[in-house]
Amino acid sequence: MDFVNAIVALLNFVVIPATAYGSQLALGALGVTMIYGILRFSNFAHGDQMAFGTMVTILITYWFQSMGLHLWVLPTALLALPFAIAITAALMIGTDRVVYRYYRRVRAKPIVLVMASIGVMFVMNGIVRLIVGPDDRSFTDGERFIINARDFREWSGLAEPLAFRTTQGLTIVTALIVVIALFWFLNRTRTGKSMRAYSDNEDLALLSGINPERVVMITWLIVAALATIAGVLYGLDKSFKPFTYFQLLLPIFASAIVGGLGSPVGAIAGGFVIAFSEVTITYAWKKVVAYVAPGDWVPDGLLQLLSTDYKFAVSFAILVIVLLFKPTGLFKGKSV
Repeated sequence: MDFVNAIVALLNFVVIPATAYGSQLALGALGVTMIYGILRFSNFAHGDQMAFGTMVTILITYWFQSMGLHLWVLPTALLALPFAIAITAALMIGTDRVVYRYYRRVRAKPIVLVMASIGVMFVMNGIVRLIVGPDDRSFTDGERFIINARDFREWSGLAEPLAFRTTQGLTIVTALIVVIALFWFLNRTRTGKSMRAYSDNEDLALLSGINPERVVMITWLIVAALATIAGVLYGLDKSFKPFTYFQLLLPIFASAIVGGLGSPVGAIAGGFVIAFSEVTITYAWKKVVAYVAPGDWVPDGLLQLLSTDYKFAVSFAILVIVLLFKPTGLFKGKSV
C-alpha cells in the first residue's frame, strides 16, 4: 500500500500539476514559435499579450456573471473566451499595422523588430495595469474539483489523498483540442500550407502568388487565439496578476528554444520538458521517499533541490545549456 500511496503522491504533486503547467507553456510557446517561424523575430510582447487577452476575458466574465450567465459546472470564462480572442486579435493586427509592418517593408534586421516588440511589451503591460491594476484577480467559478481529496481517500482507503481540479482537467483537454486543430489547419488547409511555404522560403512563396499580408494577418489571428487561451488557462489554474505573465516570458521562450524555434512540435515538447523540470526540481520529495523507503525510515530534510522561489532559474539554466550545446533545439528548429 505504501508504494501505491507513493504513486498517488507523485500524481498529486508532480504529474498532474506539471502536465497542466506544461500544456499552458506549450500553447504559449506555440505562439512564440509561429511568430519566429513566419514573421522571423522573437516577440517579447507575447507574455503581455497573454495578459491582455486574459484581462479582457476577466472583464467580460464579470459582466456575464453580473447578468446571471453561467456555464453549469464549467468556468464562465469559457463563454467570454471567443469575445476576448476577437478583441485581442484586433489589437495584435492593429499593432502590426502601426509598428511591425513598416519594419517589414524596409526589410529591417530582426533585432530591430525585437527591440520594437520590447517597446510594445511595455506599452501593453502599462495598459493592462492601468485597467485592472497590479493585484491578484480570481475569476474561477463552477465546480472546483473533478476528484475531491476527501472523496478519493474514503473511496480508495489510502492514506494519501488525490485532488484533480476542474481547471487542471480543462487545461489539459483544451490544450489537446487546440493543438490538434492547429496541426490540422497547418497541414490540411490551403491557407495553412501557404503559411508553411512562406515560413520555409519567403521569396519563392511570393513568386508562387502567396499574399504576404494575408499570411501575416492570419498568423496574428492564430497567435492571438493561442495567447488568450494560454493566458486564460493559466489564470484559471492559478490566478491573474499582470506581472506574473511578464515573468512567464522566460519559461515560454525556454520552451520554444529547447524544442527548436520555428518547430510547432518542438514548442509542445519544450513546454513539457520545462514544466516537468521546474516541478520535479522544486518539489520536496520527503513524502514520496518516506513511503518507498524500507522500514520506518523517514528523511530528516525535505529532499528539495531548489526552493519554489527559484523555479524560473530552472528554465534559465536549461535555456543556457541548450543554447551552448544544441542551439537548434531538440527538434532542429532554426538556430538562435
